[in-house]
Amino acid sequence: MRLIGNVIWFVFSGVWIFIAYTFAAILCFLLIITIPFGVAALRIAFFGLWPFGRAVVPQPGKGAGSTLGNIIWFIIGGWYLTLLHILAGILLCVTIIGIPLGIGNFKMITVSLRPFGREIVSVEEARRRNVSGAVEF
Repeated sequence: MRLIGNVIWFVFSGVWIFIAYTFAAILCFLLIITIPFGVAALRIAFFGLWPFGRAVVPQPGKGAGSTLGNIIWFIIGGWYLTLLHILAGILLCVTIIGIPLGIGNFKMITVSLRPFGREIVSVEEARRRNVSGAVEF
């Protein structure tokens, strides 16, 4: 079932999310000082390409550094990537077959707003860790 979901996601949403996050990463790489944000954007880009079967879990022990990184991320580009997920989610929820994809876009808002202090793992690993705050796809 995950394979079918990922293939449908790839066609209707994944490619566009990948392009948007890759564009954000390239902009961050060009500014040099924002290279860590570019790395985070690429991590989310590849997650957004094929998300089903994976989960976003908080990393324990991440404190003020990740909070500061998330604030800077939001200012640099997190807000427009979040708007992209909201718009794509609404458009996908208009059709019956697109509702699961729209919900997937809404779930990606958490990682697009706060990528630092988060880790992308398999769903099985997230369940094994039994971490509260995990977002499963």
